Amino acid sequence: MPVKYYPQWCIAPAQKLLLKPLQLILLKTPPLLSRSNKPLAMNTEELLNILTYYHLQDFSSGRELIQALQEDDYAKQFAPAGGIKRSTFFDTVNDRGVEQLLYVFTELQKQAAGVLPSQYSELGDLVAIDGSLIDSVLSMHWAEYRTNSKKAKLHFGLDLNHGIPHKLFLTEGNGAERPFVSKIIDPGQTGVLDRGYQAHHLFDQWQLDNCHFVCRIKESTHKDILEKFPLQEDSHVFFDAKVLLGTPNVNQTKKPVRLVGYVVDNKQYWVATDRHDLTAEQVALVYKLRWDVESFFAWWKRHLNVYHLFARSKNGLMVQILSGLITYLLLAIYCQEQHGETVSIRRVRELRHQIRNEAMQQAAERAAIKSRKPKPKVKPKRRKRLKRSHAIF
Repeated sequence: MPVKYYPQWCIAPAQKLLLKPLQLILLKTPPLLSRSNKPLAMNTEELLNILTYYHLQDFSSGRELIQALQEDDYAKQFAPAGGIKRSTFFDTVNDRGVEQLLYVFTELQKQAAGVLPSQYSELGDLVAIDGSLIDSVLSMHWAEYRTNSKKAKLHFGLDLNHGIPHKLFLTEGNGAERPFVSKIIDPGQTGVLDRGYQAHHLFDQWQLDNCHFVCRIKESTHKDILEKFPLQEDSHVFFDAKVLLGTPNVNQTKKPVRLVGYVVDNKQYWVATDRHDLTAEQVALVYKLRWDVESFFAWWKRHLNVYHLFARSKNGLMVQILSGLITYLLLAIYCQEQHGETVSIRRVRELRHQIRNEAMQQAAERAAIKSRKPKPKVKPKRRKRLKRSHAIF
């Protein structure tokens, strides 16, 4: 797709650094296509720049964003050349853009994984999986949840080694979570799951698919012990064995799994896994890391305004979520390259202030240059001499 290169003075230097990882990705991104004879009013790059600006600058609604694009001198440059109307923006968001933003998200995620330092490499390639409900309005008929309530559900995987989003799927609020595990984790990766994902037939299937798992199970689950493993002294682990889970001839696993039991703050945890290469203490640590996905959701929703909905369609909500994740990935790369740190609200606020200060400085410089330009000399108009009329007597 053709990429729109802005004049050097337009974008603040700090925002250029933030958006730099998108340059090569946008060259290969599928173009937005018009669904009628009318030409498109907005291309992929303009849509992406507008949405990342929305998340970064802490707007409270889509209407506030559109007002800024129409009235704010700095924000205007992200809008299409002829300006932007509210109907144009909301029609674009609600009807298209998912394919393009999903491509950008996937490629940017790979780029971020190559930039950010890897943690817990000795534990393997870890992906925490969780579902998050999104409050919707009654007019969002597709978001089925309860009789008088509408919610959507985000099925999400977090790359625990790099602390960044991995994969996502969006369904109605009452959509089942367990089927998405095999879609989120790739062969060789380890899914880290809460007990809501416990399903014995899936434990068998994941092992057949070479998809590893560390999943908390209910304490009351029936266990047939096949082999006990030795325990370390002075460890918080009190149980480590190869077992079959579930009631025989009802829901028992066909393939044995490893079951680790341990105590934290006088509370017992039972975790099933197929990872026999880890110590029991490492299995407990892997499950503890699952809470990172809760921390990510809390920070992401609070500070990037992801769930202040400006779209009502499923397509529009997916566009909003993808753009929020893309903004987070851009911030993760920026904070690592510029500060050697993970993303924090302190650095985000600092970036917001820096962009605004640089934009004001650029505006002042342009005004000074404009005032120094000599005004073109206007030649005085010559008066036409009136011809004397010769009266004839």
